[in-house]
Amino acid sequence: MAKFIYLYRGPAPKSEPTAEQGSARLAAFTAWIDKVGSALVDVGSPFGASVSVRDDGTETEAGDLIGYSVLEAADLAEAKAFTAGLPFLAGSDGTCAVEIFEMVAL
Repeated sequence: MAKFIYLYRGPAPKSEPTAEQGSARLAAFTAWIDKVGSALVDVGSPFGASVSVRDDGTETEAGDLIGYSVLEAADLAEAKAFTAGLPFLAGSDGTCAVEIFEMVAL
């Protein structure tokens, strides 16, 4: 089995969710975690403060990556299939994406 990193890309939340919204999001994410099961090897975390350092030494604003998770799958197709039901992709306005990369051993 190979490991794949899910990089969550989208707008940062503008405000803290209400308790009810937070509970609903947690329940949806927990249901996805239960569905994916042991394939989820690192639930990951959201990202905090960020900066982009360029090869010329300059700093710019970092991109819109907001978190990650790591899963095991037989191949990229199976890793992609695990996104079914992922609450992060529940919207339909195209502002959120999951970029999936195979993690290659050195």
